[in-house]
Amino acid sequence: MNKVYACIDGFASTAAVIDWAAWSARRLDAPLELLHVLERTERPLMTDYSGAIGLGAHEALLDDLSALDAKRGKLAQEAGRQLLADARLRAAAAGVERLDVRLRHGELVDTVLEMEPDARLFVLGEHYHASGTSKIHLDHHVERVIRSVKRPVLVSTGMPFEEPRLFVIAYDGSPTARKTIETVARSPMLKGLPVVLAMAGADTSLARQQLEEARLALAAVGFDAASELLPGEPEEVLPALVKAQGASLLVMGAYGHARIRQLIVGSTTTTLLRLSEVPVLILR
Repeated sequence: MNKVYACIDGFASTAAVIDWAAWSARRLDAPLELLHVLERTERPLMTDYSGAIGLGAHEALLDDLSALDAKRGKLAQEAGRQLLADARLRAAAAGVERLDVRLRHGELVDTVLEMEPDARLFVLGEHYHASGTSKIHLDHHVERVIRSVKRPVLVSTGMPFEEPRLFVIAYDGSPTARKTIETVARSPMLKGLPVVLAMAGADTSLARQQLEEARLALAAVGFDAASELLPGEPEEVLPALVKAQGASLLVMGAYGHARIRQLIVGSTTTTLLRLSEVPVLILR
């Protein structure tokens, strides 16, 4: 369990994924592997037209489709190799020394599950597609990976990489939130960065006690830690708080947060991943 895997696909966020993965690998002192998966949609299957056309024409068309399918497959492989070659140059220029690339065929989720025993962190890029005039949905690959793997996942935005000046932890006092604090305290990835612990909800003595306990736990291992208790729902107040910090990173646990859990694996209309304008690090 050592490598940082950067899952790249050639879309708009690819450069940011490489840069965030390179930054993470340097912080963790871990090897970086650039992974590109040629999924089935990139290697289209032939359509069965039997019964719709004459036998001779059908056989000729199948031969043409087979040749076209083979050509598309070769082009996809060549494009994948070139993508990885360019990505390797970018990562090396960012200061990564232990670096490798891998081109695979199959499904992304199946591939990352196969790589999981050697993984310390997966880095993916966000992709959005419109559904109607007002709804934006996160690419299903991101949600499926987050649901499937038990390693941390860093989801970058499409914005150019900017080294974070601080990070914000979405905190609610739950066992998973406390485990997130423990993980951050042990890991070298965020060492030296100021942290803001942010809790959304009612201003109660229990909430303030939970925030202070978490703040003290991070301060005890050297973090410059502050806390914020914000009235309102997480999806309403946390993105704005994080955005106001400038170059930053949002950190949260994948499960266990009563409201935050819904934002990640529940409704497809309101998720913190969709609303956050900065990268999100999801810890287990």
